Amino acid sequence: MSVNDRLIRPGDGPMDLNAVADVSRAVSAAHLFVYLAPEGAEEAAGLGVTDRGQAYLAFRSAAMGAVPWQVTLAAFYNFSPRAVRAMAGVWDAAPPERWQAARFLAVGRAMRRVGVHLTDGHLAEARSLIDPVVAGADYAGKVLAAANASVPLPPDPLVALWQQITVAREWRGDAHLVVLADNGLGPCDCLVLHTATGRLPTALARATRRWNDEEWSAATARLVARGWLDSRAVLTDAGRAARERIEGETDAHCAALWAPIGDAGARRLASLVAPIADAFTAAGTFQAVRGRSDPA
Repeated sequence: MSVNDRLIRPGDGPMDLNAVADVSRAVSAAHLFVYLAPEGAEEAAGLGVTDRGQAYLAFRSAAMGAVPWQVTLAAFYNFSPRAVRAMAGVWDAAPPERWQAARFLAVGRAMRRVGVHLTDGHLAEARSLIDPVVAGADYAGKVLAAANASVPLPPDPLVALWQQITVAREWRGDAHLVVLADNGLGPCDCLVLHTATGRLPTALARATRRWNDEEWSAATARLVARGWLDSRAVLTDAGRAARERIEGETDAHCAALWAPIGDAGARRLASLVAPIADAFTAAGTFQAVRGRSDPA
């Protein structure tokens, strides 16, 4: 039996949620740069769109096809309608297939600019782990993950690995939305709670999601009433525990996703893709969102 056979063999028991959390963080970190690297803005400008918000919405929803903005709003969850409505017209600038191709170009250019390097052996091993995860996933209710799983992989091996990572990242994001809704956290409420942890700058969240003062205040008041924020909108112990519980419930939901490769395979994949985020961290790409774990 080869090393890879041992790595990808599912464990005999339930997944260790620490392993699920580790690989989830790793794939999220390896995916995140696409929203921050200048190559994305450059490729969007080549399609005639210079507004970064419009470009983000088009790039991330392109896998779903030329859907109305209301569908993107539903899939993205924590954006306000006014933020997503701004994407109207992006499919006139270029069809989704061109946006997807431009996204792949941006990803490849960015990774090579910052010096992401995985050996052929590491690329092959990473694919031997991520591919059965993508192939075996249950996509019921996982809209963005399913859309990305339907996208043909590009010929560039590094970008193809990144796209498989994207499927796994969006699968967790889709699962997280179910958990948020089950915990009674609406789109603005979950964003206010996230910023209260300090892991997402409030100014960035307000600028990109575009909830107005009245909506933000109402969401804050709801969280205060639940005891998750205090009267100064500071995270309470109960709020911190609620946030940790929600993340844990999301990890539990994701255990089935990683079951095809088991704990050892999940941990090995996390280590194999770590150089992607490491290279962008060294290049200063993540400075504006230091500590942020999720782009959704």
